[in-house]
Amino acid sequence: MEAIMIQSIITVLCAVIASSGFWAWLQKKDDKKDLQSQMLIGLAHDRIVYLGMEYVERGWILKDEYENLNDYLYKPYKALGGNGSAQRVMEEVDRLRILSKPPKEDEGGTHNEAQ
Repeated sequence: MEAIMIQSIITVLCAVIASSGFWAWLQKKDDKKDLQSQMLIGLAHDRIVYLGMEYVERGWILKDEYENLNDYLYKPYKALGGNGSAQRVMEEVDRLRILSKPPKEDEGGTHNEAQ
């Protein structure tokens, strides 16, 4: 009796796996994962470009800002397949002077960048 029950369960499982509905469900699940990856890449790209250009326009970047941008946004973005304009922005950011603390403003309103 137990052998018949196991055989019936195996038959039902094989029928479910062989059905087109099961494979459609798996495909839909993969499509959703791909869309989530695309969304993450898009959000990371937007943030990298926005912040990177802010730092480039400013002319310098703090060590903590660089670490956050590079280690926590750009590296995962690149590993997920992102490239293009965010990569070019990061190349510009990499050429910036990295400071440990913000420069002090002198009396004329300009920054003294000597650190």
